[in-house]
Amino acid sequence: MIEQFPRVILAALRGGSGKTLLALGLASCLMKEGFKVSPYKKGPDFIDGGWLTLAAGRECHNLDPFLMTDTQIIESFLANSFDADISLIEGNRGLFDSLDLNGDYTTAKLVRLLKAPIILIVDVTMATRTIAALVMGCQHFEQDISISAVILNRVAGSRQESLVRNSIELYCGIPVIGSVPKLKGGLLPERHMGLVPHQERDDALRAIEWAHEAVRKGIDLKAIWQIANDAVPLSGEVPQGVKGQPGIPDVSTRPRIGYIMDSSFWFYYPENLDQLKNLGANLIEINSITDDEVPDLDALYIGGGFPETHAKALSDNRGFRDSLRKKIEAGLPVYAECGGLIYLGESLIVHGNSYPMVGAIPLQIVQNEKPQGHGYTVLEVVHKNPYFETGDVFRGHEFHYSRAVIKESKAITLVFEVRRGYGLDGERDGVCRKNLLATYSHMHATGSPRWGEGLFKAALQSKKLCDLHSSIDSQKGIEKDKDLLYGIIANS
Repeated sequence: MIEQFPRVILAALRGGSGKTLLALGLASCLMKEGFKVSPYKKGPDFIDGGWLTLAAGRECHNLDPFLMTDTQIIESFLANSFDADISLIEGNRGLFDSLDLNGDYTTAKLVRLLKAPIILIVDVTMATRTIAALVMGCQHFEQDISISAVILNRVAGSRQESLVRNSIELYCGIPVIGSVPKLKGGLLPERHMGLVPHQERDDALRAIEWAHEAVRKGIDLKAIWQIANDAVPLSGEVPQGVKGQPGIPDVSTRPRIGYIMDSSFWFYYPENLDQLKNLGANLIEINSITDDEVPDLDALYIGGGFPETHAKALSDNRGFRDSLRKKIEAGLPVYAECGGLIYLGESLIVHGNSYPMVGAIPLQIVQNEKPQGHGYTVLEVVHKNPYFETGDVFRGHEFHYSRAVIKESKAITLVFEVRRGYGLDGERDGVCRKNLLATYSHMHATGSPRWGEGLFKAALQSKKLCDLHSSIDSQKGIEKDKDLLYGIIANS
């Protein structure tokens, strides 16, 4: 199959150049013109991806050369762009910034894989002709990519805009297709992990409109549309199962896997939930702040988020916390990442105030002012656990300001050895107790499919045991006995 797949990559000279603002505005403008926009974020970022989803009205997917193979990146792009009018890919940091000297994990790597035209966003603060020199350097740094156009950001006035524009077009031979002035009254404030999540902003839609107006007034949308449509055709087959056909067609036989989705916990790659659904899970959305208790489930997935900004609300919902702790004690299969790990500890200390959490694992979590773990991770499975095979090595990422204090080391097993990253203590990660596994590292199901397979298998086993019990016993006492069956799973 050879298709056009109109697409552009928004890149920059460095982080903080304004890519996200312009990506949000561009996605919003195109969507309001009636186009189907498929947004992407390069790298492991959840927050920017959430904003892009809001702006485009369509799920944003991450494309990450560290977490995914080249083939997986191309397949993901094809699967999520096949019905779109245009695909917008927001790079991260600078165009050539990487973890290594060879540039194996750069935005430029995505350019080559997807054969995508580059629109370079340049912050021109306190500069004129030098901007042309920087753009020219990017043109020649790697010979197998080319820059299609430039957008100027944070322009001080018409005189600077004219000089920079003319310098780039004269010396670099590429068009400047727009400029955005220094904007006042910014509606996209930042916090310790980047932008404040849109879930915590009552005026999120107003912020999108603010970005929309900046792009509408200053950028040539027709030029971007033309650049996207001039992209060379891509060849490849859209992967089977992209529409989400489950592995188990009969709804009654599907295990119920819950996932907490609220303003505290919402760091979920779409591919992670899709993998569970495609395997055959019946996904149940849960709210840890407003729900009175955890519903009847066969397994539970708790993603990352910001429990530290919702510590009081989480603590106040004692009924939900107590019901979750009882189910974990009974052996309910649970997988938790970062914020989920924090929530499952005994207490969370924020600004000197201690808030009771679920109490399923003997950890005290202390929120710090500086990052405790930040970046990509490589973990090796060194102990038996419900979801991974011993000896497996997988990649993930972590970004947490919290520090875990283990209060009772004999009550837990740490199943991951940290080859790269920090984890719990710089050497270990992955708290395992009964059928619970909680880790600071986030995993992407595309690059680490065994994660979802392991959780689904545990949920299926849980359901089968409970269904078997229901078929041979009376309704009386089932809930009590179901707790015993969870224990069978834990010891199997």
